[in-house]
Amino acid sequence: MKRVFLLTALAFCAFSSRAQYVSLNKSELGKLKQLCSTDASAKARLAEWQKAADGALNDTPNPIDTIHTEGRLQGDPKKTASWESFKDMRKMYALALIYRLNGDKKYLNKAVEFLAAWSQKNVPNGDPIDDTNLDPAVEAYDFIKADVDAANNKLITAWLAQTAQMEINKMKKGRETSYNNWHSHRLKEVGEIGFAINDKKYIDFAVDGIKEQIGKNLLPDGSSIDFKLRDALHYHTYDLEPLTKLAIIIKRATGTDFYNYESPGQTSIKKSTDWLVPFISGAKTHGEFVNSTVAFDKKRAANGEKGYVAGTLFEPKNGIGALLLAEYFFPDAINLIQKVKGTSENYPDWQLVLNKVKR
Repeated sequence: MKRVFLLTALAFCAFSSRAQYVSLNKSELGKLKQLCSTDASAKARLAEWQKAADGALNDTPNPIDTIHTEGRLQGDPKKTASWESFKDMRKMYALALIYRLNGDKKYLNKAVEFLAAWSQKNVPNGDPIDDTNLDPAVEAYDFIKADVDAANNKLITAWLAQTAQMEINKMKKGRETSYNNWHSHRLKEVGEIGFAINDKKYIDFAVDGIKEQIGKNLLPDGSSIDFKLRDALHYHTYDLEPLTKLAIIIKRATGTDFYNYESPGQTSIKKSTDWLVPFISGAKTHGEFVNSTVAFDKKRAANGEKGYVAGTLFEPKNGIGALLLAEYFFPDAINLIQKVKGTSENYPDWQLVLNKVKR
């Protein structure tokens, strides 16, 4: 493994500020066009983004000054306002994607407008559960960064850098949040920002961190610390999704495979994904949150939030997000994905399209 990480370090030296490891590069966009011209389901998924981009052209950005989702119950006014503002995320991603595909500047200008609006108003609070919702903004910037004017580029990269730095500043070493699902999301957010804005300190934080997190958060039997603490597959998937997403970015950027990497304690993202699969296929079932040690889970149940009542069976569809990302490393996962989604389409989800053109 030492040789692999030496090669990774050397790869960092060759990074370009315009390299696109978070979104799609020029070659991959070409593959995307070709795929969508030959596969009806891929074409249908792209059409959904075209529709979203066209619909966003006349919309006004709705950034929120501070994101408030973590630790708040459904119906909390601040949480509701945050989720309303997140509608901008899909819009800016759609605009950026369609611009890169057709070169029409109206999509670029609108994407920049949305990103600039968020950069001017949103003040990062360093909470990874709040900031994980910003993924589409980071991806949108990565798509169009080569074509953003200097003034807006400075504004947007400063906002993204502040977001990443606040994540690091607010981390409390030794606390549960330094190795539970919070840190999985923190690493993902800091890492994708680092690669998008080409900042080595954030890249290093994520690369060093994911290796350690695999050893601390995931367990040798395939389960995770979060599953043990919450007695919920919901939180197991909430670890796997950010870790796998970051693993994809690092693999694309450096060639290092953290999905299959096994820690000295014999833990890995792959093993923890394999452990989850029987619960997605229906071979196993699990009553969620029965023995959770976290008081907030009980509060959500008392608030009537679906899926949080102790004993509610885990729904297989709720594990699909982790499996869709894992399909990048394990293409045969498509069989179970199609089964759970009840479709024979080659690409029933956009993530599968991305996986195909990125591999």
